Amino acid sequence: MRLTILGGGGFRVPLVYGALLGDHAEGRVTQVTLYDEDPARLGAMARVLADQATASGAPDAPAVTATGDLDEALRGADFVFSAIRVGGLEGRAADERVALAEGVLGQETIGAGGIAYGLRTVPVAREIARRVARTAPEAWVINFTNPAGLVTEAMAEELGDRVIGICDSPVGLGRRVARLLGARPEEAWIDYVGLNHLGWLRGLRIGGRDELPRLLADTEALESFEEGRLFGAEWLRSLGAIPNEYLHYYYFNRDTVRAYTEAEQTRGAFLRDQQRGFYAEAGRTDRPAGAALAAWDRTRAEREATYMAENREAAGVGERDESDLESGGYEKVALALMRAIARDERATLILNVRNRSTLSVLDAQAVIEVPCLVDANGAHPVAVDPLPLHAVGLVTSVKAVEREVLAAAASGSRADAVKAFALHPLVDSVGVARRLLDGYAAEHPGLAYLR
Repeated sequence: MRLTILGGGGFRVPLVYGALLGDHAEGRVTQVTLYDEDPARLGAMARVLADQATASGAPDAPAVTATGDLDEALRGADFVFSAIRVGGLEGRAADERVALAEGVLGQETIGAGGIAYGLRTVPVAREIARRVARTAPEAWVINFTNPAGLVTEAMAEELGDRVIGICDSPVGLGRRVARLLGARPEEAWIDYVGLNHLGWLRGLRIGGRDELPRLLADTEALESFEEGRLFGAEWLRSLGAIPNEYLHYYYFNRDTVRAYTEAEQTRGAFLRDQQRGFYAEAGRTDRPAGAALAAWDRTRAEREATYMAENREAAGVGERDESDLESGGYEKVALALMRAIARDERATLILNVRNRSTLSVLDAQAVIEVPCLVDANGAHPVAVDPLPLHAVGLVTSVKAVEREVLAAAASGSRADAVKAFALHPLVDSVGVARRLLDGYAAEHPGLAYLR
């Protein structure tokens, strides 16, 4: 099979390639095509992957080619993995800076920052979807581009159910809770529902029995893992569920904005500076074999250790535990998804797919994040219990924001864009919404289409 990775110069590409190196079954990926508009990043990443292949010792490592021609990259692809970043990390840093200047959150998928990122990304994602439909109509698209739910919904306008969004947050949460309850994650049924970066683990069934109440009753166990330390045992018991870590931005918004404002630099600025150094080092042709991979490993370790550092600061908890840094994220979800479709090996995965009739509070086309049964015909959301009212409010409000972003990206209407900002639960004024859009338009040439 042939896999094309859009955003092939991106930092997380080696995670995907590493997973492919461990896959020796019949019908595996044998050809990986990297597509990126930045030839320097593309070259650096090709060196890291070459080092990975050598270090693995695998005689059948997937062949890697790199190109800056989108149609060439797509032609003949069986799967297309989309992980682009419109505006780069400089754009992410600007998203955070503009929002914090107005006293609101600028995180890349949540609040004002997520809206700005979506307004830049949706037009590009729609064009990619059209190119896939024209050039590789039989390909399946796996979307990891953030905001993942919003971008998947935009691409589904062209590709229907042949685009599926993935995220590693629910996977990591389910794994941590299962292990605390003494279960192997692959043997547990995870009752998880919501939107991307806005979901709740409401139950975890082992042998047909929901064991989550046992965890909720144990304060010491609750506060021994990432989400428990972020939210605190008392709040988790009040909810009767374990929220996705990104809900910390909603439940503790004022604390988080203060922590972000007081930080030496924002997350986007940190990653921008860090990755400049990595790509400069990995791109050097005078370094010995293995140097590019070693640089990537060092950079990734630092990146993971500092993930959501401001939220942990706001919650008054320390550094991430080693167990919370464990690998097993989106690259494994992506590989499991490809296997299930290509080989008709049925799997159950938490994915971003069109709602159909799963959640009655949303229409059929709304992309949601829920457990799905996957086979050769794609991903099929399973029936879930209705959301509690507090969750209904957040889910419907944020979906309304996403729809305004989609409308603005299609119409070029400034009014639609302002409405997207103003309706978000973490933006507290229409006046602030207007100033946010003005600030982002001044920073991002990619928003010139709004008028």
